[in-house]
Amino acid sequence: MKAFLKTLLALPRHTKQLVLVAADLVALPFLLWAALALRYDSATPPTLPGIPFGLLLVGAFAVLVLFLCGVYRAVVRAFDEKFLQDILLAVALIVAVLFTATVLHWLPMPRSTSFVFGFFVFIWVWASRSSIRALVRMLVQMQQPAVRVAIYGAGAAGRQILLGLRASPEYFPVAFFDDGPGMAGAMVQGLRVYAGKSFAEVFSRIAIDEVLIALPSSSRARRREVIERLEPFKVRVRTLPAFSQLMNGQVSISDIREVDITDLLGRDAVPPSVQLLGKDINGKRVMVTGAGGSIGSELCRQILAAQPSVLLLCELSEFALYRIEQEVQALAVNVQIIPVLGSVLHQERMTHLMQHYRVDTVYHAAAYKHVPIVEWNPFEGLLNNAAGTWNAARAAVAAGVSTFVLISTDKAVRPTNVMGASKRLAEMLLQAMALQAGVKTRFCMVRFGNVLGSSGSVVPLFRTQIARGGPLTVTHPEVTRFFMTIPEAAQLVIQAGAMGAGGDVFVLDMGESVKIVDLARKMIRLSGMSVKEAGTPDADGDIEIVYSGLRPGEKLYEELLIGSNVTGTDNPRIMRATEATLPYAELEQLMEKVYELARRYDVPGLKQLLQSCVEGYVPDMTTSGLMDLRADADMDEGSRISAEVTGDALVGDAPADSNVVPLKRGV
Repeated sequence: MKAFLKTLLALPRHTKQLVLVAADLVALPFLLWAALALRYDSATPPTLPGIPFGLLLVGAFAVLVLFLCGVYRAVVRAFDEKFLQDILLAVALIVAVLFTATVLHWLPMPRSTSFVFGFFVFIWVWASRSSIRALVRMLVQMQQPAVRVAIYGAGAAGRQILLGLRASPEYFPVAFFDDGPGMAGAMVQGLRVYAGKSFAEVFSRIAIDEVLIALPSSSRARRREVIERLEPFKVRVRTLPAFSQLMNGQVSISDIREVDITDLLGRDAVPPSVQLLGKDINGKRVMVTGAGGSIGSELCRQILAAQPSVLLLCELSEFALYRIEQEVQALAVNVQIIPVLGSVLHQERMTHLMQHYRVDTVYHAAAYKHVPIVEWNPFEGLLNNAAGTWNAARAAVAAGVSTFVLISTDKAVRPTNVMGASKRLAEMLLQAMALQAGVKTRFCMVRFGNVLGSSGSVVPLFRTQIARGGPLTVTHPEVTRFFMTIPEAAQLVIQAGAMGAGGDVFVLDMGESVKIVDLARKMIRLSGMSVKEAGTPDADGDIEIVYSGLRPGEKLYEELLIGSNVTGTDNPRIMRATEATLPYAELEQLMEKVYELARRYDVPGLKQLLQSCVEGYVPDMTTSGLMDLRADADMDEGSRISAEVTGDALVGDAPADSNVVPLKRGV
């Protein structure tokens, strides 16, 4: 039987349709005979003139109507409400034609027989297709047991997803859960509805492998409440996106996804101000540096929605530039897209670009942001982040740019790493430039924490590690971070830039900080597995969490403010901070010292210089591999670094008798 079913499933679709047609051609004449037998209350109804031929004729006619009504076009393993409508239409036509034929005496049989025959046709078609689907489901389950699924939310989305699950043999719906008043105890499409608060009791009685949260119109806080209710149980939790992301209003299995990390944070975004979003963009010429990065690419999407006249995409990576240019070209309507391949360290070219295209607004997102990598390549990071910002800002002043917005980071606050210190130095340079006499460009900075889904983000890393079966690597059991979604961060950056008066430091409200190990535990549990941690009751769990130790330059926690001088703005998620800077002339001299230290690759000197000018900077002096490369007397000039203003601060080769492991160029 199993082999026979496999053979049937492997047949081409056209052949399967012919099999169904043949089965109906055989069955329907017998159904008409059964209708006559029922009418005459006899297994051998009277033989009327022409009745044998009439049985075959009526059967063939019924098959033709079924074909014309699309019954044979339906996929048997996935038939739905539309299939039921097609059958009902076909049966109605069959009954109407047969009844008319009996009234006109074209068919020698009682008029009531047409109605009984129509009923038999409906039962046959529905039952035969249901039997085939049940057999297919049984075969699939013999190969792989179906996932027992509960649906949290018995509304429109939950009912639609139930239809999809029932059409898929891989899933077996077992229950609805809903917190709506009066829903507990109800039956929805044949499935029992339980109160959400009863999940523990129901879970102990019936096997549930997976829970689908079908609450697309609910708030993030509500979804977080549901997720926290399900977290203690060993079930995989997945969800549907918001209705705003379900463009056609229909829900299908393809819409099911892993729980969004934003649902775990449980915070709803504040609706943006349309006026602020368009102030520096609508009808203007806009440049985005670092356009291919996580924040830069989302800025490009948000900027396009505000309808600039020209959008310049400035990016150092050719592949990243190609990718974002292809994406925005498909979205652009009456917007000229200019892809620019190059580095922000090239001040002369930046000035020429801004002047040639008469740029009005610059969003400066270009930066090296990976803390450990910058810590091991400090001059590359410092020159790109600080000198690159300085060069772009000077180019903006020379070109008469109206607004220059720097995307900064919470790691600039009392930094323990070169990356954070370089971003704080970039902020200070812009603050000082804004105070210069005759500078008409409006400079402002927007500071925020980690964005979810960015390159190097912990969330996709954890998902990859869970898919591999673990372990999940966390640097320290007490490490915490702030998180925000990329679209929300980009919208707030644009709005904050529109609020700036010159030299402003804006800080985005990131909500509550998140303990990374707690995030790891939640992601493991919501994947339907248990946590394995040595020395805890979960020592025998499925996926282990291991602590790798803080990496060079990393902090246990991040801060957003240096001081306490903070005021609010019209947007509750944006704060304005007043922070001190150094005089511009002093910062110019400091940058000259940076270039000189880069030429000698003097890492200790660089960190001491940053410590003297960046408030709260506590350097990590453990990255000795690079520090030992500084100004070694045994290194000839050809082995040393020639770090020009272009930022090409690459590591040279260590001498043959050195104990230092040489770092390759380009590291």
